[in-house]
Amino acid sequence: MNQYLLSVWHVEGEKVPSQEEMQQIFKDVADFNDKVKDIMVFGGGLHTPDTATVVRAQGGEVVTTDGPFAEAKEQIGGFWILKAPDLDAALKLATQASAACHGPVEVRPFQEDAPE
Repeated sequence: MNQYLLSVWHVEGEKVPSQEEMQQIFKDVADFNDKVKDIMVFGGGLHTPDTATVVRAQGGEVVTTDGPFAEAKEQIGGFWILKAPDLDAALKLATQASAACHGPVEVRPFQEDAPE
């Protein structure tokens, strides 16, 4: 079975959900997690992009900088790695994930293992 990354995206400047709305989102995501527990490899939510640290190994030195790597209005906020037989099945799961987290979800297949 193939593995797909379903990433949840947050858009800078969008209205922040109220506490009541957040509680509903948490419930909806927990319900989705329960539904996909048998095909979930791993999943989780991330702290905000301003908590990120970028690490670069350059010429034998390590350089770290604060903040997200990409300067963009859209940042990843969480993800699931799920098993699905094909892209169509993964897209159906992403539709449910998007409804649960109340936001856009990107679907990307993992590369197949390289032949030995």
